[in-house]
Amino acid sequence: MAASEVQAPELRSPIKEKRKTGSSGLLVDSSLSNSVLSSGCLCLEGGLFLHPGQTKASKRLHLTTRPSFSPGRLPTFQTVRYGSKAVTRHRRVMHFERQKLMAVTEYIPPKPTINPRCLPPPPTPPQEETGLVRLLRREIAAVFRDNRMIAVCQHVALSAEDKLLLRHQLRKHKILMKIFPNQVLKPFLEESKYQNLLPLFVGHNLLLVSEEPKVKEMVRILKGIPFLPLLGGCIDDTILSRQGFINYSKLPSLALVQGELVGGLTFLTAQTYSMLQHQPRQLTALLDQYVKQQQEGDPAVPASGQPEPPDPVPDP
Repeated sequence: MAASEVQAPELRSPIKEKRKTGSSGLLVDSSLSNSVLSSGCLCLEGGLFLHPGQTKASKRLHLTTRPSFSPGRLPTFQTVRYGSKAVTRHRRVMHFERQKLMAVTEYIPPKPTINPRCLPPPPTPPQEETGLVRLLRREIAAVFRDNRMIAVCQHVALSAEDKLLLRHQLRKHKILMKIFPNQVLKPFLEESKYQNLLPLFVGHNLLLVSEEPKVKEMVRILKGIPFLPLLGGCIDDTILSRQGFINYSKLPSLALVQGELVGGLTFLTAQTYSMLQHQPRQLTALLDQYVKQQQEGDPAVPASGQPEPPDPVPDP
């Protein structure tokens, strides 16, 4: 009997209710008044609509009722849906005798005579350099050749605005910021005279370079950015640490040092000249004093200072 052909049963007392089961497996209490719509759906007065196609589902819908206390009120509906149980396949437990047999016959590989960690690594095939790598290598060589000051800093995650502001402040003093990958920078340092700088290049780094050693300006700018640490670098092919850069920045300017040097050299030259002139002047003063004493002691000496020749001795 199709669901669309179900006829509405008459209202009866809850005590004498009978259950009617349709072909769809829907259990409906006989105390409910049902009606069939023109669309073929089964409508219950409780507000539940079922399509005939839904009756072929694998899940069964059970409707249970509770009798009301007054014959003029409809009973309350409660919907309970039961799903299919999950099928779990458990692994079959191996027999105890077979477990012992498998444990005895288990393959134990022999230990190698030499620890694999002690063996040299296999040779890696040489990789051909790309055009970008060659370009970066030439740029790195030009940076280390044309700049007297090269400072190495730890490259931290700066925002675009902070990085732009830092570049602008450094460019005011002709200090440039360069960033190169370590895959290209480290092989260049290993083959150059700057190989002692390799311990500084761990992780991400950036270079601050300038043609003239503007250490004081660079240290002053980096003090305003404490999360950008200075690791070290070199000035005029001399490797300096972070403290070395700080001590270098405390030195006076080159013009002041040159003035002090010129003043010191002038003083030494004047002192040397006076020392060289001291002995001749003293000798001249002594000779003048001697001449005066001779003139005062011998009145026959003319004013010219030359004594008259003695009278000739007559012949006998």
